[in-house]
Amino acid sequence: LRLVESGGGLVQPGQSLTLSCTASEFSLDLFAVGWFRQAPGKEPEGVSCINSNELTTYYLDSVKGRFTISRGNAKNTVYLQMDSLKPDDTAVYYCNIPTTAGPIWGQGTQVTVSS
Repeated sequence: LRLVESGGGLVQPGQSLTLSCTASEFSLDLFAVGWFRQAPGKEPEGVSCINSNELTTYYLDSVKGRFTISRGNAKNTVYLQMDSLKPDDTAVYYCNIPTTAGPIWGQGTQVTVSS
C-alpha cells in the first residue's frame, strides 16, 4: 500500500495550489484521510482530514476558510485545495491513512509560499 502526494510548488502569497494524495493499488473510499505538514524547525501539525463517508471534515484553525479537503471521483485520490496561501503555510505536506497495521504516509510534497 502506497500513498503519493503531488501538486506542491513555489507560489506567491495569495495564490492557490491543489495537492493530491493518490493511493496505489487500493481505494481510499474506506479510509479516513488526513493531511499533515511540517515546517523547518517546527513540530508536525494536522492540517485537515476527511472521514470515510465525507460527512465529517476537520481543519486546523489557521487554514479554515482557505483550505478545502475533498475526495476525487476516481476513489483513489483525496485533494487539498489551498487558497489565499500565506508564507506561514510553507512546509512539507504529507497525507496519511490509519490502518490496522499502522498509519501509512506518503513521501511528502514541498509547498513554499514566498514573494
